[in-house]
Amino acid sequence: MRYRIAFWNILLKDIRSYYLKPPNISWGIVFPLAWTGMFFVRSGGGLESVLSLLPGVVALSILFGTTSVLAVTVTFEKKGRSFERLLLAPIPLELLMLAKTSGAILFGVINAFVPVVLASFLIDLSGTDWGTLLPVVLLIAMASTFLGLLIAVSVSEVFEAQTFSNFVRFPMVFLCGLFFPVAMLPSFLQPLAYALPLTYGVDLLHGVFGGSRVMTLSLNLIILGLYCAALFMLSLRNVRRRWIL
Repeated sequence: MRYRIAFWNILLKDIRSYYLKPPNISWGIVFPLAWTGMFFVRSGGGLESVLSLLPGVVALSILFGTTSVLAVTVTFEKKGRSFERLLLAPIPLELLMLAKTSGAILFGVINAFVPVVLASFLIDLSGTDWGTLLPVVLLIAMASTFLGLLIAVSVSEVFEAQTFSNFVRFPMVFLCGLFFPVAMLPSFLQPLAYALPLTYGVDLLHGVFGGSRVMTLSLNLIILGLYCAALFMLSLRNVRRRWIL
């Protein structure tokens, strides 16, 4: 019970302090709108192209939403030394970091459904696998959040976190199958594409919205789950090495 109360208090504090601020709320709505409009214009404006672009827009909304917000919150608290005070709390480190990341995961899930809601007014989404959509979005949000956490706990300044985030995010955008299939990439880039977690998330989303997957549903879920576990454990290792030991 004590751990549960601590978890919710940390989560609610972050939501009130960071995620419910007007800039974050407006940014969380405007960013998916901007991506949707950009892809819609690029495709020539045909409604039939919206469905093919939707998996990429959803993935980008999750990736940029989770990593950007988490990089600011964790790095800002580290600089203000409130992060160190949290580390002194009598709760397991794993639970503490899950509490710190749960808000970003929730923010990413909400971001993901903004373009889905918009697309539902333009095209028929009756072929969508709604039962699989939420677990897939949640898993992508977790992987993106833990990636942002790893970056945030590895640097000291907000601008460093944003710089390293962009260094990782933009190669993902062009290599993970958002704009064109991974099979169309040069052969020397394909192994790098399959080393990126978002590649498996995009493949899952293509299947959810009625497209074809390169890999099976179970294989994508397993690999993405392994990425989540690995990124989270690496983040814990960095925290223990830099602040606890």
